[in-house]
Amino acid sequence: MSDPQPESNPIDPAVEDPALSSEISPPVEAAAPPKREKRTFRPKPRVSPQVTSPYAVIETGGKQYRVSVGDTITVERLPDDAGDELSIDRVLLLGGDGSTRIGTPTVEGALVTAKIDDHFRGEKIVVFKYKAKKRYRRRTGHRQSLTHLTITNIAS
Repeated sequence: MSDPQPESNPIDPAVEDPALSSEISPPVEAAAPPKREKRTFRPKPRVSPQVTSPYAVIETGGKQYRVSVGDTITVERLPDDAGDELSIDRVLLLGGDGSTRIGTPTVEGALVTAKIDDHFRGEKIVVFKYKAKKRYRRRTGHRQSLTHLTITNIAS
């Protein structure tokens, strides 16, 4: 009989399979972990706010909105018709131009005017209630009536 020879690689006969090789590979030295750079925390300096356009915090429909001239906001439905001008006197805060006036609870003499763009209904919310082990299930839906407003003027 002949001596057993290691099998050759069927793809490339010139390359031997290392798993079939009888040679022992030299030990591999562990690489040193990479050195970490020392980083120090440097907080950014505080910058005073630049002069901004006038803004106001208004209240309508039990919610508060921060508005500037030209903003379009969505509020709870208002009784006025689309296209009408609306004056909002529930102004809680006036700001911009380097000064801020906070109302107690509203700013005296401040008035925000807005144009009613349209009325629409919001997304449907599914309400599902049940009582465990009693075979009681109720599924109802709700769509809130809403209004789009465009802010036209902020007067102090």
